[in-house]
Amino acid sequence: MDTRDFPMKIKIGFGKVFEAYRKQLNLDPSNKWTKDMLSLSDKYPALSKGVSNAEKLHEYSDQVDALMQPLFPTVFDDNEIKFATVPFRDIIIKSSAGYKELAQNAGKNFYPDLINLDHDLYYILGCSLIASHYYGKDLGFQRDFHCNIPMNNDLVRNFRVLYNTQFVEVEKSPDAPELKEEDFNELLESFDEIAVWKEKFPPQGYTFNGFLVATLIDITVDTSISDFKTDLLNLEINKDFKNTDFTRIFRSIFNLPDLQIGFADYNEETESFERVLFSEINSFLLGGNKSVISKEALCNSSYYTLFKQREFYVVTDAERYHKLYPNNILYKKLLDQGKKSAVFAAIVSDDRILGVLELVSSKKNELNTINANRLLDIMPFLVGSVVSAKTNLENELELIVQEECTSIHNSVHWKFRKEARRYLESISEGNPAIFREIVFQDVHPLYGQVDIKGSSEARNEATKQDLIEQLKYAANVIQKLNNSEALPIFEQMNFMISGFMEEIVENLQVDTERRIINFLNSEIIPFFNHLSRTNEEYKKLVEEYNGLIDPNTGLVYKHRKDYDESVMQVNKVLAGVLDKKQQHAQMMFPHYFERFKTDGVEHNLYIGASITKEKVFDTIYLKNLKLWQLQVICEMENTYSRFKDQLPVPLEVASMILAFNGSLSLRFRMDEKRFDVDGTYNARYEVVKKRVDKAHIKNTDERITKPGKLAIVYSQAEDEEEYKTYIRFLQAQQLLDDDVETVELEDLQGVTGLKAIRVSFLYSKNNKQKKEYYTYEDLISEIHD
Repeated sequence: MDTRDFPMKIKIGFGKVFEAYRKQLNLDPSNKWTKDMLSLSDKYPALSKGVSNAEKLHEYSDQVDALMQPLFPTVFDDNEIKFATVPFRDIIIKSSAGYKELAQNAGKNFYPDLINLDHDLYYILGCSLIASHYYGKDLGFQRDFHCNIPMNNDLVRNFRVLYNTQFVEVEKSPDAPELKEEDFNELLESFDEIAVWKEKFPPQGYTFNGFLVATLIDITVDTSISDFKTDLLNLEINKDFKNTDFTRIFRSIFNLPDLQIGFADYNEETESFERVLFSEINSFLLGGNKSVISKEALCNSSYYTLFKQREFYVVTDAERYHKLYPNNILYKKLLDQGKKSAVFAAIVSDDRILGVLELVSSKKNELNTINANRLLDIMPFLVGSVVSAKTNLENELELIVQEECTSIHNSVHWKFRKEARRYLESISEGNPAIFREIVFQDVHPLYGQVDIKGSSEARNEATKQDLIEQLKYAANVIQKLNNSEALPIFEQMNFMISGFMEEIVENLQVDTERRIINFLNSEIIPFFNHLSRTNEEYKKLVEEYNGLIDPNTGLVYKHRKDYDESVMQVNKVLAGVLDKKQQHAQMMFPHYFERFKTDGVEHNLYIGASITKEKVFDTIYLKNLKLWQLQVICEMENTYSRFKDQLPVPLEVASMILAFNGSLSLRFRMDEKRFDVDGTYNARYEVVKKRVDKAHIKNTDERITKPGKLAIVYSQAEDEEEYKTYIRFLQAQQLLDDDVETVELEDLQGVTGLKAIRVSFLYSKNNKQKKEYYTYEDLISEIHD
């Protein structure tokens, strides 16, 4: 590197050190050692003025060692890794014993060069030093510096380098321009323009006099974990092991140059280890075989540890273990492959074994129960990658039979067929083939729901009534038994029943139902069964009790049945309206549609150019679909209002639409066989969908959704204006009332600034609409008229 192409001439000086000693002497004038140090300034003026030649500095080696002793205290010499140096020169002025040991292991003439720091960046770094020490300007240039130091075991350790610049003086030469505020403002706008920096800070325009103290902090494990995550990402993107170096990473983490890694994929269906997933990596459990039954690949102890306890299985000394247990297949297998210590870690997700990570060494005790714990920091990332890779593998196999096995909405079915054809053609040509993900870019989402309000409360009330009724039945039988033959046990049972009934009425807890069922199954029912076999009269009483409960569950299922039947009927009616109207909506413009039945009916619509290959998309189709959605929800509400009196349990519904300003990407999730939005930012849309119907109006306890009203949730002003236009049109069609209100929503977790338009529905016994649905053109005509 050309040492002239740097904004400063370099001098090694100790003026700032002498300055520190002068301050110390002012505090303690009698300190002889401080006086001795300051005397060196007079005896050796070059130490203050600075020397440009590093060779010249050797003449003052004793004096320099004495001056810098406080910076390198002997008591910490072995533990600290630091050295004094200057920019742009491979010079070590003084160093700690810890650094000297590292440098000696690294090789002759070693100097820790910074990594990822190019020539221009180094120049700007020098300018930043001038700005802070000469002009008192902090340019905010802060970044981590790192260096790699090779070890004598062929491994490389990574260190973060922290620089102390307090012993630096900077002087400006007469030829260098005096910088003003506007110059620094220009620099703040020109980080990537090195010519601007060299204009303001010309090469050799300043003089550096002093030294830097560099402290090294070992971050090898942190760096290796970061590299590990990067390689996992490359593996997921590239679908192969190009640009990855997992063996080096694991060797750095464990500091074992002899370490090797392996992986065995686990097939749940056949309960065997295979070399399907990550087949490029060797497996020491398989030992060259393509597939081995898991219980045959492992010994009893390792199988139990990995599959039952889900813990690491560690072999510290395979030779010793094999002598103790000569019939153990795992120890023999390791020795046959020249491995004497090992760690096996099960890859577990959702309580399923996906595979086993294998770490092995040819030396005993190198892998042990202590360093095995280093895996804890990386296992979560590995599990995630294995889950992703395994899902991709299973999806590739599944998508070949996509048409026969999975129902795909007609609007997007064409794209699945197109990709399936490409995949099969590639396989038939003998080329490596991967079924690519199905993604629809730039689609506009519409979401709506007609939700049953207070469904949880209604369900709890039905549960309470059923439990009370059943306990009353049981208490009645016990009372009759007690009247026939008084026994203390009958009184105790009635006491328990009374306690449960009070708990149900006063405060039904989450586990109340479970405890009542346990009480009935463990005490009441066995006792009744016993009595029915001993006495004919008792048998009739028990049969009377059994006649009141569901034989499949052993519980009274009357009020809950009415509730479940009511919810089912509500969902059926609402979904029927939505499904019928969807057929008309598809005629306007093909779009992706899905609906879900929960406690009510919700639906997703996605429209855009990428959804169809048959029509050219225009925003008028999006507006049509928004208007259609509003009309359909009005009709669902009206249909329900005419139907709800027929329900066994009276229920109310509340409707909501979520307006999303913009477009997003829609990705088919193979694991759940459904579409989902793609990307972190777009995921915010899904978060809002899940939470917004439970949100309250700001500074109130009132929920945004309310029976009899339509809530349209939005965040952008243009959405408000657009939907109010639609509302005015539907008001003219006598579908919505005139009580439009705009409210702010309380902040949701991670989501702020939401608002909502609320307006009441107009209900009628008959459908008074002239047309089955209105289009955006109808709206425009209405406005012009």
